[in-house]
Amino acid sequence: MNFKIKLWYLQLILSVLFCAIGLQKTFGQNNTKPPNFIIIFADDLGYGDLGVYGHPTIQTPNLDQMAQEGQKWTNFYAAASVCTPSRAALLTGRLTVRSGMSSNKRRVLYPNSKNGLPASEITLAEQLKKVGYKTACIGKWHLGHKEQYLPTNNGFDYYYGIPYSNDMDMVVEIPYWEYWKLGNDAIKTNHFNVPLMRNTEIIERPANQNTITVRYTRETISFIKKNKENPFFIYLAHNQPHIPLFVSKEFKGKSKRGLYGDVLEEIDDGVGKIIAALKEEGLEKNTIVVFTSDNGPWLSFKLNGGSAGLLRAGKGTTWEGGMREPGIFWGPGLIKPGLVSGLGSTMDLFTTFSRLAGVKIPQDRMIDGYDLSETLLHGNPSPRKKLFYYRGTDIYAVRLGDFKAHFITQGEYGQFGKKEVHNPPILYNLSTDPEERYDVAIENPDVIKEINSLISGHLTKLVKGQDQLVETE
Repeated sequence: MNFKIKLWYLQLILSVLFCAIGLQKTFGQNNTKPPNFIIIFADDLGYGDLGVYGHPTIQTPNLDQMAQEGQKWTNFYAAASVCTPSRAALLTGRLTVRSGMSSNKRRVLYPNSKNGLPASEITLAEQLKKVGYKTACIGKWHLGHKEQYLPTNNGFDYYYGIPYSNDMDMVVEIPYWEYWKLGNDAIKTNHFNVPLMRNTEIIERPANQNTITVRYTRETISFIKKNKENPFFIYLAHNQPHIPLFVSKEFKGKSKRGLYGDVLEEIDDGVGKIIAALKEEGLEKNTIVVFTSDNGPWLSFKLNGGSAGLLRAGKGTTWEGGMREPGIFWGPGLIKPGLVSGLGSTMDLFTTFSRLAGVKIPQDRMIDGYDLSETLLHGNPSPRKKLFYYRGTDIYAVRLGDFKAHFITQGEYGQFGKKEVHNPPILYNLSTDPEERYDVAIENPDVIKEINSLISGHLTKLVKGQDQLVETE
């Protein structure tokens, strides 16, 4: 054998060896298949609602342990401050102004909405199915209730859940905002004629929301056990702690924080059961579990809403309390434990999980998610340095590094003042002022200039999708 052939064989052997080492480094020493993914998505959870994020009375030991064993992100964001656009952005990795899943007229989908997530969008489930994943959506969907828009037509093999918010389909003849003044004892699950679906069939109506959290957990564990031989992706989107608040008898009155705390402690218990199931099946070292929320707390509901902690405002706004969320990543065979202060977004899950699963990112559209895999696996700095805060189809604020500029501010249902345009913008340094109290625009003209340039570049390339939320039956 001549020298050139020997050299070629040596290079081939080394390339195979390095590939194997790379796979071990990414997926763990004993795994031969790509990692499983579970996203646990709360509804209207505040940044300050978990024990590990500083709540003094809500007990969340399982989520706290996840954060201790994995990564706790302190600058992790939902892509929108209300349900529908936030969920669409998570599943597509795209700002929803591109898909038409955000609107200035109707902020979310309703039971009488005509449309839903366009078929042209590629969901994370559709991405992962390209490389053999089994996929399930369990819980709240809110991306269209008609059959063509349901999870089973968007890449999910299995669906079990309520197709929109649990406060819809009210059958009590009392104005919406007056109804909540009745008090928790007067609010009943049969006041909301929401459907519980399995795949495309309604199996219960009205859904018994007293047991819905428990049943979502059971369905998740069942899917894990049935699909343990395959790589799988589960999107578990709880309907709670969005009002109306309902909880099983086991957790009723358990929390010092009242009914809201009861609900969160039941969700936390479910998280513990899911982690236990992964360990029982020997899957914990090849599974990544993410816990976060779609937007901040609905402060209008006072004690029946959550807390954004030290952050300003809540759901519906582009203040930090509306969009910054707990971000917990757990995976003892994959995730490098630590506290992460770099920027992250729910949109990044699309890109990151695609990368870890070995599926190519679509090249025929703009993807707004970043690949966080180097941060998750090796503790490297997050590649995300900027964030656009959209409300409907308009940019209200932009974060660049530590700084956040507000061009428009508006309260949630009048809670924090009327819409106000800021020219020049107001500027906060979120590393030193996460509460957004002290305007530092005058001292930082170069930052304002850089952010304005960033917006100009973004808008120049932006193609807005047709509004999918405004049309009704």
